[in-house]
Amino acid sequence: MTDSYNQPLEKGVFKTPFFLAGPVWVMAVPISLILVATLFAGASCAADVPVYRAELMQVFDAPIARQGVAVDGQFFYVVTNNAINKRAKVSGDLVSEWPGEQSEGENNPLIHMDSLVVHEGRLYASHSNYPKSPMTSSIEIWDAETMRHVASHSLGVNRGSLTWLDRYDGSWWGAFANYDKVQTGQTNAYGLTDNTQVVRFDEDFVVVESWVLPQNILDRIRPMSNSGGSWGPDGYLYLTGHDHGEIYIMQLPRAGSVLNQVATVEVPVMEGQGIAWDRSGSGRYLWGINKQKRKVAHLKMPEITGAGVPQLPQSVQ
Repeated sequence: MTDSYNQPLEKGVFKTPFFLAGPVWVMAVPISLILVATLFAGASCAADVPVYRAELMQVFDAPIARQGVAVDGQFFYVVTNNAINKRAKVSGDLVSEWPGEQSEGENNPLIHMDSLVVHEGRLYASHSNYPKSPMTSSIEIWDAETMRHVASHSLGVNRGSLTWLDRYDGSWWGAFANYDKVQTGQTNAYGLTDNTQVVRFDEDFVVVESWVLPQNILDRIRPMSNSGGSWGPDGYLYLTGHDHGEIYIMQLPRAGSVLNQVATVEVPVMEGQGIAWDRSGSGRYLWGINKQKRKVAHLKMPEITGAGVPQLPQSVQ
């Protein structure tokens, strides 16, 4: 397997990946050979930010792959608005599921789950009442072995709609999304994309710090917002929008409130939504979904070089 995917592409140049059909594909060719060379303006990255490619390892059929995916040593977990599937990591076979609440409509407490993360044997889902107003959010928790819903933590009306949650460096992290989109039956934008915030929580899920996205990324993801996020083994924060087949590599600023973008990674098959780094081994593997095609993608991520070793800035207590 070549390591050509590890090299940054020309700045501002992207290639559009084709889509693979079938239940499971294992790739044995470099991703550079299976990309269609369609060029377009690189609105997703700043002028001095390199663009890398990810390598597609496998793609799985997953009928409920609408919002995001989580992964551990043996399984991956696919989430839709109000249900979760547990699937074998090697074959993609359905192992177990949480089929959702039986109640319908206004009586169903779970409306719109966005992403999942596995931590210490539990699944943590970001949940909101999207597209209703005012926006409310909660964190929903399952036992990953039994797939039983075991806890809920309400965030109430907060900074937007909680779209992802992750655990890193002893803290919980997430994002409150806001949107330029005007929802059905409403007259105003759903919070305005510019108000999207990445946050750090304490152990009780109280926000202790927050940051905004740089303007070029906000312009790229509008009228939607930041849908997924996962901290990589390299200390960078990997973020996605709602639609595009690309991941934005971020680090916390040394000062101020705007996240720094250090690179963009274009990814085959995947189109925004919830992502998850595989922390069960030592490799650079990340999982994502294609919402429209109901697919789960297993990706090998490139090494991000030349940006310096990221350091978490010292917060003022």
